[in-house]
Amino acid sequence: MLIRRDRGMLGVAVMLDVAFHGGRTATVSAAEIADRLGLARRGMEPLLQALSRGGLLESVRGPRGGYRLGRPRRDIKLSDVVAVAVSDGEAEPSEGPSGRLQERVVDVLWAELETTARDRLDALTLDDLLRRAAASGLRRPTTEPITFAI
Repeated sequence: MLIRRDRGMLGVAVMLDVAFHGGRTATVSAAEIADRLGLARRGMEPLLQALSRGGLLESVRGPRGGYRLGRPRRDIKLSDVVAVAVSDGEAEPSEGPSGRLQERVVDVLWAELETTARDRLDALTLDDLLRRAAASGLRRPTTEPITFAI
């Protein structure tokens, strides 16, 4: 997991963006997410689809379509997001350093770090990250219903 953290961190960033700007009711377009994260939309589409297939996001079609959370933010653990994001990505390279020191020291250390990271991610939810955002001074945008006057 630590080796593939870029895709996992991108999954967390995407989910946080959807939670912050849309939540369970309002949708957020892939273009808006990509703009705010400074990424290419085409490169994000496979990740958005994976998060949708994993039940973390819900895809809504139509002119006001986009993505919204697939379940309440308090029920979405960061470990679930990372697991879905990295499981759908490219396979990890099978070759790497080898030898006795690698096997007995570095590989064991890496396994310990992965366990620690997995436990920490399992203890955090999107709701926790939104509270951190609020504590840092960020305010969620308010969505006003569209009204027509004739």
